Amino acid sequence: MIAIVMVSLCAAALYQSRQDALNHTRDTLRDISLIAQRDIERNFELYALSLQAVVEGLQQPDVMALPPRLRREVLFDRAASAKYLGSMLVLDEAGNIVIDSGSDRPRQGNFADRQYFIVQRDNPDAGLYISDPYQSRLRGGSPSIALTRRLSHPDGSFAGVVLLAVNLEYFHNLFSGLSLGPHGSMSLIGTDGVMVMRQPYDPRIIGRNIRGASTFQHFVSAQEGSFSETASIDGIRRLYWFQNFPHAPLILMVAAAEQDFYAAWWRRTLTIGSLMLVFGSVFVAVSMLLGVQLRRRMRAESELQLLARTDGLTGLNNRRSLGEILDQEWRRAKRTKSMMSLLFIDLDRFKAYNDTYGHQAGDDALAAVARCINGNIRRPTDTAARYGGEEFVVILPETPASGASEIAERIRNAICECGIEHAGSEYGRVTASIGTVSRVPQTDDDLTAVIRAADEALYNAKATGRNRVAKSQLS
Repeated sequence: MIAIVMVSLCAAALYQSRQDALNHTRDTLRDISLIAQRDIERNFELYALSLQAVVEGLQQPDVMALPPRLRREVLFDRAASAKYLGSMLVLDEAGNIVIDSGSDRPRQGNFADRQYFIVQRDNPDAGLYISDPYQSRLRGGSPSIALTRRLSHPDGSFAGVVLLAVNLEYFHNLFSGLSLGPHGSMSLIGTDGVMVMRQPYDPRIIGRNIRGASTFQHFVSAQEGSFSETASIDGIRRLYWFQNFPHAPLILMVAAAEQDFYAAWWRRTLTIGSLMLVFGSVFVAVSMLLGVQLRRRMRAESELQLLARTDGLTGLNNRRSLGEILDQEWRRAKRTKSMMSLLFIDLDRFKAYNDTYGHQAGDDALAAVARCINGNIRRPTDTAARYGGEEFVVILPETPASGASEIAERIRNAICECGIEHAGSEYGRVTASIGTVSRVPQTDDDLTAVIRAADEALYNAKATGRNRVAKSQLS
């Protein structure tokens, strides 16, 4: 017992030290990401304003009537001389340069084959478009990205493009000035998966599409977040922090290698662990048999407790634990006078699905649906459970009716988007009907009435066509 206590205290302290190193690194990565994101957003905002100013200037006859030098100064002001800007150009509908920020006499060039030109030409609502990296034809192959806006004739037809080129050297210098450790990395990636910049810098990586990489799947799964993964580019395992830009199709990723930020922890662990091993080995030898038996019993009890509260097929709470949680949340809502919402979810025509595809396929479909449900409730207080058969229940404490409807719609859409084939459904795939009820419990309210109301809302969703969300009148 003495050995176990001493080793446990030592292990707990070392584990906490490891978690502290991990949390500190995550906080540092978040701060670095925020610094870089704000710098990029601030500059892109200025670039966007410069482009808009050119678009508006081109629409003013007085400006277009000026001599070339004055017109260039009015249209481009001082934006064209900003650091890291390559060129600001006005292209006509054929892709030819008609106004050049660098010269009164426009340089010769046609860019009708560039993707940014094609996007603006074919999409009147493209707005501010940020291109993938490309090699500049006017600046000796300098790697750049383009920010563009569409020009339109009075009748709305395509009149050309205003282009602002940004040297990738801007991102390279910004990233290289941020310390990420010997094996750290930092990347700016388009939401289409194209690598815009990466530190450490390798020109062969710029422009590569990493859409198929497992790390990229994390980047597009949420607005921001953190995870650990092994990079497909260099095989180094890192802790990642990523942030999707709110107003641009870009993702900023900052990562620190585990071998770097755990290095000091590993040295401390080896020293302390070795000492504790020598000191505790005498006690461990005597108590080994007792320890083995104790661990077996604790493991069995833990597994039994988990089995008693969890549905084995879906991994969600089972009906027994649902009743306990529901009663607890209802009493708390009464006490705090807060609104509680319930979602009743039922898969449409699921008996026909089992009859057609078999019960094993039915079990696989239920597991997939459970993942959809669990993936769309994010608060720790929200609870999902399997009510029975193909029915599920979601408890949403402190959630108004509008929030419950939004979550229900997300779950319904996620299940539909799974695309599980269902020939017996009018939608051709597995879908779900959802009934919602939201209620601030009153003193004389009965929980069974709320459950019945949610069930009636589910019935209404079924009766009105399935694959939809219906709200209870009790809300």
